[in-house]
Amino acid sequence: MANWGLNIVKQYERMVMFTFGSFTGVRGPGIRWVWPIVNNGTATVDLREVPIQIPRQTSITRDNAPIDIDFFVYMRVMEDRPQDTILNISNFGVAAQALAMTTLRAVVGEMDLDEVLSKRERINGQLQVKLDEVTANWGVKVTRVEIKEVEPPREVQDAMNRQLSAERTRRAAVTEAEGTRDADINRAQGDRQSSILRAEGERQSKILEAEGDQQAAVLRAEGFSMALERINGVASTIDQRTMSLEYFETLKEMGANASTKFIMPMEFTSWLKPFIKAISSDSDEKESGS
Repeated sequence: MANWGLNIVKQYERMVMFTFGSFTGVRGPGIRWVWPIVNNGTATVDLREVPIQIPRQTSITRDNAPIDIDFFVYMRVMEDRPQDTILNISNFGVAAQALAMTTLRAVVGEMDLDEVLSKRERINGQLQVKLDEVTANWGVKVTRVEIKEVEPPREVQDAMNRQLSAERTRRAAVTEAEGTRDADINRAQGDRQSSILRAEGERQSKILEAEGDQQAAVLRAEGFSMALERINGVASTIDQRTMSLEYFETLKEMGANASTKFIMPMEFTSWLKPFIKAISSDSDEKESGS
């Protein structure tokens, strides 16, 4: 209630004025005068957000599991309707607390235990919507609802712990299996890559060896060809007499051996004709000269 006389209304406050018991308006921040007797029942309303703690409540889920929940409700008086907080409700904090308890039971009763444990945001949202529908008539806005703690029954906690332990064991086994698989894959890929590199090295070595043999054969063939060309060039400059003398030298060497038989080729006479002809020509020249 406001004091009679001079009053200072703060920025976050509004003064609800009554004149002879009737509501006559709302005064904003600043210096306000309240007349004795005339302005009876005048009150100051705080517009700041107010947290209201809801004591732990035991609710029954749709699958008949008891569960304990405690939470906070945050609300504030609407700036454009502070008079409703005075005219429509005597103590909106107590009323909001009682409303939150009953609303929680209604929301949790529509959900299974697993949903209550895993979907806190859904519960927060439903509580805020349902509470706000009622508190709007009080000139109060529910800004948010935050669940502080959800505690299932002891047997449910034990079952959850066993399930969690089994899940961790399963994940460890899966992780170990995946690690072994990855290691086998890496080793197989390494062996495959090593085999490819070895095969590539052997192939390159054989290619280089073959290229070396080819180049050596080419060089030998070129050398033999050059030798034949030189022999042919020298042979082309030898006259028939020289060839005959070389042949006789060969026969002389053959005659020096212990052999008693000689095999003469058919071409022997044709080889001797130029030589005999040359000797005859020399003899004729000597006779005519004498």
